[in-house]
Amino acid sequence: MIIDSHQHFWNYEPVKHEWIDDSMSAIRKDFLPADLKKVYTENGIDGCVAVQADQTLAETDFLLDLASKNDFIKGVVGWVDLRVYNLEAVLEIYKENEKLKGFRHVVQGEEDSNFLLRPNFLKGISILEKHNYTYDILVFPHQLGAVLEFVKQFPNQRFVIDHIAKPYIKDGFYEGWAVLMKEIGKYENVYCKLSGMITEADFNTWTSAQIHPYMNLILEAFGSERIMFGSDWPVCLVAGNYKKVKELVTGFIAKMGTTEQTAIMGSNAIKFYSLK
Repeated sequence: MIIDSHQHFWNYEPVKHEWIDDSMSAIRKDFLPADLKKVYTENGIDGCVAVQADQTLAETDFLLDLASKNDFIKGVVGWVDLRVYNLEAVLEIYKENEKLKGFRHVVQGEEDSNFLLRPNFLKGISILEKHNYTYDILVFPHQLGAVLEFVKQFPNQRFVIDHIAKPYIKDGFYEGWAVLMKEIGKYENVYCKLSGMITEADFNTWTSAQIHPYMNLILEAFGSERIMFGSDWPVCLVAGNYKKVKELVTGFIAKMGTTEQTAIMGSNAIKFYSLK
């Protein structure tokens, strides 16, 4: 089964989605399951994990509602404020929803480089672990030092790094990102998504050859058993199309064995998110 481990839905609203700047104007519109189902049929994708793009409980409810009506949405990564005093009570509301697999915070947007290490956030993660939820780590490279300290504290929590931590591919920066990703990869409870890569390169001129060194590092650091394909649809559309995104990954893993390819293209995501 081929699983897209990372995609988004939204009803476009200029204020809510102000992060979609002029360079990304192609995605200033609604993107809903009917749109994605057509894309998946064309590209041989069996299911997906829908990931939050807005930091509200309404976003979590929106995604869960879509998942309840569309079988190909196998899991949801929602949002909850992990810093609130009544987090246990909030999670209690969702405990019967089997498609809610985990949560994410847009840490890349936080001014505090050590946001992940603040006591109230750490307490929230400890509660997620207790309830067996996953946590998606969304950061920029300059925040990876905090990520390393963060994952050290939770050896039993399932973590996945989104978009290979957004290295500055367009600028050719590599070394600092690579050193820290290798260290983080030593923690076996941390996975990494091969997603969101073409949008960190030049939207118009990127090539597979330019991105492959970053993918090689991820393979070296995490191994084929802890990396997973993700499209980052519809964000990926600003720098290409779904077919190109899928081919970037399938082309990279083409020389691997069938077992490894199957793992990266689906079974790792199924295992990590406990998909059915």
